[in-house]
Amino acid sequence: MTVEFPVTHTVFNQVPDLVPYDTSDDATLLEGLRREGGEWASRELRELGDLAGSVEVQEWGRLANENPPILRTHDRYGNRVDEVEFHPHWHDLMSVAVANGLHATPWRCDRSGAHVARAAKFYAWGQAEAGHMCPISMTYAAVPALRHNPALADMYEPLLASTHYDFGLRVPTTKRGLIAGMSMTEKQGGSDVRANTTTAAPSSDGTFTIVGHKWFTSAPMSDMFLTLAHAPGGLSCFLLPRVLPDGTRNRIVLQRLKEKLGNKSNASGELEYQGATGWLVGEEGRGVQTIIEMVNMTRLDCVIGSASGIRNATIRAVHHARHRSAFGVPLIDQPLMRNVLSDLVIESEAATVTMMRLAGATDRSANGDAGEAELRRIALAVSKYWVCKRAPSHAAEALECLGGNGYVEESGMPRLFRESPLMSIWEGSGNVAALDSLRALVKQPDSVEAYFTEVSLASGSDSRLDDAISRVGKELSDSSDIEYRARRVVELMALVFQGSLLVRHGDPAVADAFCASRLGEDWGGAFGTLPTGVDTRAVLARV
Repeated sequence: MTVEFPVTHTVFNQVPDLVPYDTSDDATLLEGLRREGGEWASRELRELGDLAGSVEVQEWGRLANENPPILRTHDRYGNRVDEVEFHPHWHDLMSVAVANGLHATPWRCDRSGAHVARAAKFYAWGQAEAGHMCPISMTYAAVPALRHNPALADMYEPLLASTHYDFGLRVPTTKRGLIAGMSMTEKQGGSDVRANTTTAAPSSDGTFTIVGHKWFTSAPMSDMFLTLAHAPGGLSCFLLPRVLPDGTRNRIVLQRLKEKLGNKSNASGELEYQGATGWLVGEEGRGVQTIIEMVNMTRLDCVIGSASGIRNATIRAVHHARHRSAFGVPLIDQPLMRNVLSDLVIESEAATVTMMRLAGATDRSANGDAGEAELRRIALAVSKYWVCKRAPSHAAEALECLGGNGYVEESGMPRLFRESPLMSIWEGSGNVAALDSLRALVKQPDSVEAYFTEVSLASGSDSRLDDAISRVGKELSDSSDIEYRARRVVELMALVFQGSLLVRHGDPAVADAFCASRLGEDWGGAFGTLPTGVDTRAVLARV
């Protein structure tokens, strides 16, 4: 006897998969690539963007996050091995990133716009999976610091710039390619690296013996680390390979991996240097000045990474609203939802145009343009604070656009949300970034002039922007309690910088909406509070 069960429900009004899609199909990104001198890489960018949004690669990202790395401290015989075991798709992601030069294009290619091309690829590929971009960024940033020791640079730079991803512990010079990490933070110091207690004692062969504990080491499975330690001459920078030239393991012990809020695919850990061997990079006693070159590069990647995540969240929210109806009307046609979605798009466009301008300044300053170097100093500091600070609130609002569906892991939004605070913390949390901006204002006054020269290029184009530029001048002219006001001052500087770029280079509807919302003195920062008169249809057409 056959029993027939009634149909309990029919599935409808569900949003189709976003994938496959092209993560580089982004007008602001492509316009910035052309404007900042990297258009020669447009074909490579489009190919990478198409791959990043493919069904296969999006699945790589999901599996790499659902199967985080595992620390294997010992082998079956009890020997210390300190190996980090990753899901196979982590290595697939790394292989593509390295093969496309996301870790080293400017060091392999002396063509103008190399930093711009690399930034655009970083932004597009990061939308596949954000965690593995950490070691990619570290490797990119290590080269300028390493050049302070020409002998070490001659030995390792070609391998750090190689397009071969060669995972595994072996003598660095025997490998086809290398990955570098950074190991600075200690328990008692955090951002105050001068409070570090790790020591470096000189040896007769010119090396140093490093002893100490590092509380947070990015990418501890790297082939080598740049680290800070107190030498007789003061706080200094050192290079420590995990395997020494004679094939023995350096005395670097991995104590544990961190259990983090997000960034699950990537390993972050605690290291102990138990008499490890290191080579001095730069002058003894000038470790901060040496490693700051690495920090400046990774801070740029914080902005790029945040812009990438903001774009990813925006695409997903708009895609959902286009295919989901409520009360008989598509979500995207409901006025308040259009207000929210348009606001998310505006934030995304502002972040993207900013990161491309900073990449252009990085490229031109590397080629000797002093004015661009001064602009980069202050604009990178204020943008690192603001763009990275906006990412978590943006991710939360984008998630909410999906309602309960957005709170479910399989939507992909929780992973984006957990990832979003990282860039605001990495390389200096909000207060550190804000105070670093003030430090630039005081110690490098030419950077202030460069900033006003840049934003004034848009003078006369929008009265709201003109008024905001004037407010920046007033804020900076009053030095009383400026440290207390640092966040307010830096936020305003960042918004004015973004507004000037959008007015000059952005879509007119986006630029108008940005100035109407962000540059008004009554703006509260909440999404979905755009004033009446904003052309939301034109704004949403950008996605």
